[in-house]
Amino acid sequence: MKTRFITLVLLCFVTYNNAQSDEDILKTIYKTSLTNGHSYQWLDYLSNTIGGRLSGSTNAALAVQYTKSELEKLGLDKVWLQPVMVPKWVRGQQEMAYFQSSGTIHKVNICALGGSVATPEKGTKAKVIEVATYKDLEALGEENIKGKIVFINRSWEQELVNTFQAYGGCSVERYRGAAEAAQYGAVGTIVRSLSSRQDDYPHTGSMSYGDLPVVQRIPSAAISTNDAVKLSEALKNDKDLLFHFEMSCKQFEDVQSYNVIGELTGSEFPNEYMLVGGHLDSWDLGDGAHDDGAGVVQSMDVLRLLKKSGIKPKRSIRVVLFMNEENGLRGGRKYAEVAKAKNEKHVFALESDAGGFTPRGFSFDCSDLIFSKIEDWKPLFKPYLIHYFEQGRSGADIGPLKNDAIVLAGLRPDSQRYFDHHHAANDTFIHVNKRELELGAATMTALVYLMDKYGTETITNIKEIKD
Repeated sequence: MKTRFITLVLLCFVTYNNAQSDEDILKTIYKTSLTNGHSYQWLDYLSNTIGGRLSGSTNAALAVQYTKSELEKLGLDKVWLQPVMVPKWVRGQQEMAYFQSSGTIHKVNICALGGSVATPEKGTKAKVIEVATYKDLEALGEENIKGKIVFINRSWEQELVNTFQAYGGCSVERYRGAAEAAQYGAVGTIVRSLSSRQDDYPHTGSMSYGDLPVVQRIPSAAISTNDAVKLSEALKNDKDLLFHFEMSCKQFEDVQSYNVIGELTGSEFPNEYMLVGGHLDSWDLGDGAHDDGAGVVQSMDVLRLLKKSGIKPKRSIRVVLFMNEENGLRGGRKYAEVAKAKNEKHVFALESDAGGFTPRGFSFDCSDLIFSKIEDWKPLFKPYLIHYFEQGRSGADIGPLKNDAIVLAGLRPDSQRYFDHHHAANDTFIHVNKRELELGAATMTALVYLMDKYGTETITNIKEIKD
């Protein structure tokens, strides 16, 4: 009997989601976004008027006030700021570096990694030892490392089509490299930029010293992929070359910032919450257009597109613009902490934090049973060439909400060009295509609509039957 009942529910699920009315509503959503979208002009202001929005900075504070004001203009039921303490790290003056070999000086492009300590005022200068990963340090030992600069030259795995997989494979070198090298007496670390192409842009990103005492911490910088190749080639001919770099970055005490939240209150289940969001902070080298200005403005436009399309959600839908994803995840954790303290029931969360390129589909963090039902919506997205559905990671900021009752999802744009810009000075507005950005906003809105109308209700019924 249970099996027959489950089958009936599943058949209803498929029938509902292939209904003409849903096709028409999705068509309306996409048409509205492509002909009357607002995400691109919001991103223009965030990128070109405000600029890079590093946590704790003046620009981050300006972005909070701007997005709050824009959400208030949408006529939402609620808009508010959620206080959160965030780290304040300042880059200081532009970094400088060169290596000296056979009497010749070769200038190279570097940038301090987020959270790094500064070099001494006159810089750090020492011989270099090259390794492929920080795990190679143990075999070399302190006798070969002490007093030297460790150059971690881990190349991007170009054969991996999934660029996030390639990035994840080598990001640990950036994050842990300095802490590991310091234990062997190194005086600094230079890490090859995590990028899928050869260029002159160094790519910053978060790093950590772990529990290493402050007095033992060493400066750490990223070097552009082109200059990493040059340095490696030079070391083959001159093991005694000297590398010099100067950085004036500094870590300050935590400061007050905010998550920005707007809500459309549900007509039938106001105490069930669906969330869509991105992170408002960015690194400071570019203007954070792809990472994650795109996700911010797409998430804002989801609520606007729902209203413009005449969709009245049954559940309360929140847009959350998280602060401090890049170097602390404080905003995501604070939101989940407050939600738990208030005993709020979150049933779905969608994050956009993979750039503003052409959307391909979604990844879902959920059970096999639930995912099998979500896959029945693929035909609705196929006319837009957006039907890549997979189980996997959702997003960093919504991750703290994870429990047995919530479905987490991440927008998945085409990622082949994303790491050309990620955390670098060329992550700028000019590299975002208006149409691609608006397609992403429409795609997110379409999924939110379907999850509100069918997803959580059907999934709840299935779970109850299974139990």
